[in-house]
This record gives sequence, C-alpha cells and structure tokens, in this order.
Amino acid sequence: MRLPFKNNSSLLTLILCLHFLLVSGQKKIPQIKLEKGQTSTEFIEAKIDSIIAVLTLEEKVALTHAQSKFSAKGVARLGIPEVWMSDGPHGVREEISWDAWSEAGWTNDAITAFPALTCLAASFNPKLSRDYGFSLGEEARYREKDILLGPGVNIYRTPMNGRNFEYLGEDPFLASTMVVPYIKGVQENGVAACVKHFALNNQEHWRDKINVEVSDRALYEIYLPAFKAAVQKGNVWSLMGAYNKFRGQYTTHHKILNKILKNDWGFDGVVISDWGSGHSTKEAALYGLDIEMGTGTDGLGTGADNHYEYYYLAKPFLKAIKNGELSEDLVDDKVRRILRLIYRTSLNSNRALGKLNTKEHHEVARKVATDGIVLLKNEDNFFPVKDKKGLKIAVIGENATRDMTRGGGSSQLKPLFEISPLEGLKTRYKNAAIIHTMGYESGASAYDKTLPATLNQDSLYVKAIEVAKKADVVLFIGGLNKSYHQDSEGDDREVFALPYGQEKLLNGINEVNKNVGFLLVTGNAVAMPWISKTKGILQTWYLGSMAGHAIADIVSGDANPSGKLPFSFPKKLTDNAAHSFGEVSYPGDGVNQYYKEDILVGYRWFDTKEIAPQFAFGYGLSYSDFKISNIKIDQKKYRINDKIKVTLDVSNIGSRPGSEVVQVYIGKHKSKVKRALKELKGFSKVYLDKGDKKNTTITIDVSQLAYYNTKISDWSVEKGTYYLYVGNASNNIVKKIKFVLF
Repeated sequence: MRLPFKNNSSLLTLILCLHFLLVSGQKKIPQIKLEKGQTSTEFIEAKIDSIIAVLTLEEKVALTHAQSKFSAKGVARLGIPEVWMSDGPHGVREEISWDAWSEAGWTNDAITAFPALTCLAASFNPKLSRDYGFSLGEEARYREKDILLGPGVNIYRTPMNGRNFEYLGEDPFLASTMVVPYIKGVQENGVAACVKHFALNNQEHWRDKINVEVSDRALYEIYLPAFKAAVQKGNVWSLMGAYNKFRGQYTTHHKILNKILKNDWGFDGVVISDWGSGHSTKEAALYGLDIEMGTGTDGLGTGADNHYEYYYLAKPFLKAIKNGELSEDLVDDKVRRILRLIYRTSLNSNRALGKLNTKEHHEVARKVATDGIVLLKNEDNFFPVKDKKGLKIAVIGENATRDMTRGGGSSQLKPLFEISPLEGLKTRYKNAAIIHTMGYESGASAYDKTLPATLNQDSLYVKAIEVAKKADVVLFIGGLNKSYHQDSEGDDREVFALPYGQEKLLNGINEVNKNVGFLLVTGNAVAMPWISKTKGILQTWYLGSMAGHAIADIVSGDANPSGKLPFSFPKKLTDNAAHSFGEVSYPGDGVNQYYKEDILVGYRWFDTKEIAPQFAFGYGLSYSDFKISNIKIDQKKYRINDKIKVTLDVSNIGSRPGSEVVQVYIGKHKSKVKRALKELKGFSKVYLDKGDKKNTTITIDVSQLAYYNTKISDWSVEKGTYYLYVGNASNNIVKKIKFVLF
C-alpha cells in the first residue's frame, strides 16, 4: 500500500518488525536474528530467504510487473512496501497520474532542475558529479521515490540523436569516470539510481524496432564500459533495458543481461524494462528482466491488451510457471533481487528524510552549470562583457526566455523556478541597458509532434535587425530546444543546421553589427557555417533552474569558463563516423543498421582518419591562460600489473583565477589489431589562482590499455611500444612520450 506519510522510514521499519507477528495465511516468516560474525548483508539475505519461503506464487509474480505508471506492487500482508519510481536523470519528474501520462495535478511536486548530463560531462569534474547525484538523491528521497530512473550513459554516436542531452558524451572513459560518483551520491540517500539504457540505444529514430549489428570489440570497448563501471565501481542498484534489438533480440530481455551483466559483472540489482520495451513472456523470464513497466496499458481496462495483469510478466508468466513451461526458480531470482532493492531503499532504517529545493541544491545546480559551460570562441576577447554605464546590449533570440525544462520527453521537469538567460543577465547587469527581442519563434513544445509558430517571422526578423543596429553588443541566444525533432525523446533531429531561420537572422545581424556573441543552447553539436559571423561562442547546454544566473556568471566574468566538450563537433555531418558510411550505418533501413565505424567513435575517428573537427573532444577556452609543463612518466618500461604515473606542472599564466583540464591519451604504435590513434585514459581538473603553479599526478593502470580480443572473447594487453599524449584537448597535445610494455 501507499502510506499517506511524507517521511515513513520509521513506520516502515516498524512494519518490518511487526510483519513476523501479523502474517495472515497458513505460512509465517520465521524469526531471523543476527548471528555472531554475520554481516548485515548476510542478515538481509537470510531475511529475503525467509520471505521467499512464505510468498505464494501469485505474490511473487505480482512483484515483477507494474501496478501503475510508476510503481510496482508490494505484499501488504507481509509488510513489503510498493516500489515507487520516477524519471529522471537531472531532476525528479512531476507526479504522473496512476494510469495516464497526464500530470497528477499536485501542488507540492515542484523541484530543483539540475543541468542536463551533457553539461555535467563537460565539467570534467567527478567531485561535482557526486554533489550533483547527492542533491538529486535528496530530492528524490523527499518525494518518496525508491528508484530514480537515471543516469543515462548511452554513447554519443551521432549528433542527430534527440536524446544525447541526457547522456555523458562520446568517450567511455569520461562517461565511466563521471557516472560512478553520480550513482554513489544518489544512493547515499537510500534511493536506487537506475543506469540506462542497456544497451546500444544510441538513437531515438526507430528505437523501438531497429536491430543493431555491431562488433564485439565495439560493444565491449565503446558501448559497455560505463555500464560496467556503474555496476562494479558504482554498485548501482538498478538498471534499465533499452527499446532496440541487438543481433535480432530485444535488449530488455537479451542473453547479454545474464551473460555479461549478471554473471560476468556480478550485478545483484534489478533490471527494469524501459516503458513498453518488453515483448515476450518467455524471453523476459529467461533473459534477465526483473520488473516490467509500461507495456501499453491504461491500467483501467479488463481486456488482455490493456490491463497490468496481462503484462508479459503478469498472468502469462504465472500461467507458464503453473503449467511447468517455466521454472519457479526464475521468478524466485527476480523476487530476490526486488526484495534486495527494497531493503536497500524503503526498508533501509538508516535512510535520511530527504530535502527539496534547498539553497545548497540551487548552489550545486549553479556550480555544475558554470563549470560545464564551454567557451568555444573568443575573438578579440569578446567575452567577458563588462557592465558599463551607457553600454547597450541587445539580447536576441527565443532561447533567451524559452522554458527549457519542459519538453524533451520523459526527462521533462516541473521546477519551482527557472531563471531564464534574459532574467539572469538583467539581474547581473545593473549599469548596461539590456533590450530583448525574439528574432524568431519556434512554436510550442509537444511530445510527438511539431507545433507551428504563431507569430509573423518576417516581423520578428525586421525588429531584431533594428535592435541590433542600435546596440553596442549583441548576445544572440539560440540553438535548439526541447521540441519534437530537436533535443527530445521519441525521434531524432531532422537537420544538422540551426533550425527556425537562425542562420539567416545571424547573417542579417552581422551586416549591421559585427560585435556578436552567440550563446548556444543545445545538447548536441550543430552545423556552424555562420561561425565567422560571431566574435564569441559559448556552449551553454540546458542548465535547469539556475540557468540564467550561471550564464550571467560566465558572460560577465564573475566565473571563468572551464568546461570542455564531451563530444566532437564535426564541420559537416558526413565528417561524423556514423554518417560517413551512409544510411546503412545511420539510421539504418528501418529493420537493421550496422555500426560500420566500429571502435572509431567520436574523436577516435577524427584523429585516426585525420579529419579536422569544428571543435574537438576535450576542447574549451578560458578567460585565463595555462601552461602544462615538466611532463614525465615514472619509468619507460612497464608490466601488465603496473601503474603508469604521469606527473606534470600546470601554471596559470593569465590574469585571473581559473581551471584547466589536463587530459592524458594513450595509443599503441603499430598494433596488430585495428586501434584508434589514441584514447583518453586519464584527466584532472586543476584550479589555480592567477600566477599559481601546481604539480599534478595522473595514475593509469596498465590493464586499462587492453583491447577486447575476439579470438579468446576476453581482454588482452598487447606488448610493445606505446605513446602517451598530454594536452588540453584531443587535438591539442603538448607532449608525446614513448614507453614500452613487456
């Protein structure tokens, strides 16, 4: 049952104690006492054994499927609580109706919206990732959620993927490094993180049917490492399946769930379907799905097509077990995992009460935003823009005022407030005169369709040119938004160019005013044929509740930009690896697609094929200047179990405090197998006051240099000559050092 209390940890603990005495029915749970030398984990596992022994088959099956849009049943007679879930990865979603996708109409479910995960990845700051996860976990706990459906670690393969803004970039090492502290932060609150979407869900177009064909090397080296880190280093308590197929089998109930996830990696948590991604009772039972959610139901009907009781893991599952077609051991394993999750969450007696919309949460959101904003161009030191009397600043663009937390699909949010870029700039600039005009209109946001603009576009254009002509400085705030076919779940982008006539508008503004800075609001790369028409470009992402303040912090110079791109910006779409092979590689033919680029994803492709990107992975400017020097490794020869210690000095030779991200890449010289020129293996974000110098050490396990050897279906470290590259972007290397593995 759903308890009518805001904070019910103590009550649930009491129920746990009482259910031994109050069990109805013929069987009772035996008393379990903590034995001498027994760990708390062993004690809980013994409790789970005792519960499974007295559950009826019907009760077991009931635990494995939804009872509403975002909850699964408990067992009331034994005091086992329901499991409550919520989207999403950068804020707790508003309450949804029991049986419909409409909002429930609550007045107390407004939250703090944190920056989207592309921004978190761009921070290259694992400590900040932990603060992000912890704050988000506090909000989820306060809202009485047991599972938070995030983070997403699907790899940025194509800039057309509508859901890239929810993920952690194109590099598996960066995603792995950033996801672990996020998970730990969330779960410190007794709320399960749910890493998603396992696996190969790297596009939205045809996501519910496309069959992905990819090599084992690309699977293990590119698309699985962040999931593995989430399980083995983050100890994540739940994981979500994906919609797509892999080698002909739906990934939500796929052989790799048992083989790789549960057996090889030792995942002891719960696998949850994406909403409606279940397709078969037998496969769901056999291949690792534990809780089925969202399978095409309104919950109210009584027909076999609509009711929760007719999910694949509901009555059909029960019937198959009773008929002897499926073993009861299968449901027992699922129940064991579900009960383990419940003990970790709602029956965790050490669970805190949670917090919502605190000053600390707002500060974390603002810090992540400022740390993740990337300065892409700064000709003639356009940024920062000083607050001077008499200065006229034209703020042009719909994104200056557009709500960016609504829309986007299941990650949409209902924040207590959202500071727009225009509001943030007006609050910060007390002396300069700020005038805003839209310049263009995109139309309203909708989940699965594009709504037309309602204003006259020609009139908006003319007004913008007039305003720009009279200004000293133009801040163009444009890019994409959360509408369908933009940065949104449900389908991919249709064009790589800026939408809504923004390029024409930029060209027109440039004709009357050359002093233009572009604040690019996107979760994706865009085509930039207009780059020469701007003096400065800031990649500002979707920044949540504190967006405007964070943007103003950077534009004004109150904060020094330190973000680095977590994915490459191609000059043209066909420069991207996935698109260079044509439709067979992306988006496929509607049935199959082949990852022709194999392991050469993102910067690996640009480096190896010697294609110049528009902006490289790891790239980002600062208002200060840094020097990386005295780069050394501790020895010239290493064995398989060794660690490579890279030491270096970072100096701030500029005029203001700031942070630099030192990046270490390693490549194999004349490898016997196909490899990228180099791969990210370590990084460190170093903060320095002006004039400061710090010594930094980055340690890399030699085992990280392994490749997935398809001949033995395992990892191999190749002996021979390697090169270590140190720089501050994948294409800006300041030192190359040779070493040998023997």
